[in-house]
Amino acid sequence: MEQSLFKDILKARVYDVAKRTPMEQAPTLSSIWGNSIFVKREDLQPIFSFKIRGAYNRMAAIPKEERAKGVICASAGNHGQGVALSARILGMPAWVVMPTTTPDIKIKSVARFGAEIVLAGDHYSQAYDHSLQLVEKLGAQMIHPFDDPLVIAGQGTVGKEILEDCPEVDYVFVPVGGGGLLAGLAIYIKSLNPAVKIYGVEPIDSDAMTRSIDEQKRVVLNQVGVFADGVAVRQVGENTFAVAQDYVDGFIKVSTDEICSAIEDIYSETRTIVEPAGALSWAGAKAFLRQNPTQGRNIVTINSGANMNFQRLQFVAERAMTGAGRECLLAIRLLERPGALKEFCTSILAGKAITEFNYRTNGTPEAYIFLGLSVHGIEDQERLLGKLSDQGYHVEDLTENELAKEHVRHMVGGRAPLAIEEELYSFVFPERPRALADFLAVISDRWNISLFHYRSHGADYGRVLIAFEVRRDERLEFEQHLQRISYPFKRETENPAYRLLL
Repeated sequence: MEQSLFKDILKARVYDVAKRTPMEQAPTLSSIWGNSIFVKREDLQPIFSFKIRGAYNRMAAIPKEERAKGVICASAGNHGQGVALSARILGMPAWVVMPTTTPDIKIKSVARFGAEIVLAGDHYSQAYDHSLQLVEKLGAQMIHPFDDPLVIAGQGTVGKEILEDCPEVDYVFVPVGGGGLLAGLAIYIKSLNPAVKIYGVEPIDSDAMTRSIDEQKRVVLNQVGVFADGVAVRQVGENTFAVAQDYVDGFIKVSTDEICSAIEDIYSETRTIVEPAGALSWAGAKAFLRQNPTQGRNIVTINSGANMNFQRLQFVAERAMTGAGRECLLAIRLLERPGALKEFCTSILAGKAITEFNYRTNGTPEAYIFLGLSVHGIEDQERLLGKLSDQGYHVEDLTENELAKEHVRHMVGGRAPLAIEEELYSFVFPERPRALADFLAVISDRWNISLFHYRSHGADYGRVLIAFEVRRDERLEFEQHLQRISYPFKRETENPAYRLLL
């Protein structure tokens, strides 16, 4: 298969519609990291994503006499745009099945190319199942987003251009969802220069390829992360997995905060705002360089997409600070006595830039402050924690605590003295009209809600934090109820951010 794919890349028909995108050196990042950092600008494609390459190459191969039947795909965004634009250029009808949770900006982006939009299901898997039903009904051809040899070959032209523009490349970092871009790029580059190191990059919570490689079989994730929606895939392709096993040197997993920091880095370098999946490549390269310091190498990253929802920028800006090691979040215990807060601020915080400060008395002899401080990396943060400890303050570091960053920092109050046997849970539900009302409708009224926090981030999925009053002898029955309602949940009762601040 590999030799056939290499030849298909050489013959790929992508430039009828796709651009040969530039590979730009990033001078600021190169200076900071002591290597020549290059950025492959796939965000400059007509659909702002590399996905146009694979979609067009696959569809251009359909015989003219069969094109009248049209094509169908399931997509939450970029692949759908690629199929829709390709269909318009090739004169073919197209149906794009999208989850009902798809943001309006992505629906409009697909619709502007003339494809018929079909909304079905709350997530990609359900949309894909519906698209298969349409294939049977309409007789149109399915255009798979990644596990098709011609789609892989189209994406592989990215690797061809990289090697042509930078033949002395040492490392390439590739974002991974289903693995189409990784497979095509790896086959082409490794076939011509096996010395080039190729690393796949995945979010920590969407790591289907990494797990599959580790277990030597394709695994199916029970849940996938919702932030980098462009790579939120439960199972990688059969073809792409086989290529990754033989041609990829390793995999790197990055956090949401690291992705947000990478988005900020790319904006500072190019004045372009990429989507979370579009920043994966640089996030992975940065994580690799932290763990494996090297100098004087040629490192290629890929801006794979820039279809960012504007509403998500506030969330990105918040998380970029912690992701870059420029902010720490702390819970600090104070004794409730006159002058304690003033003393803390003047002795400990003097000269420090405060990013967040939440405090409220709770009627007990001690209280906790939720504090955000600007720091200059992990060493500066450790010095600050040491200073606090030396002066007798009890400190809980919440910088990596997801509950603290997602919910607690946006909540005001303290402990609720009347809340009896409270149990805290976080939930994820699809963002669509009436989504919150539908979610609450399936929660039983048997258990009283004592805390509730929801905040929209402009993403496909929303996150809710809820506390219930549940008697100890009812906890098993309560969790069985939560499992029946089919919304992903996590018990947070023992989370220190909750214990100390709420």
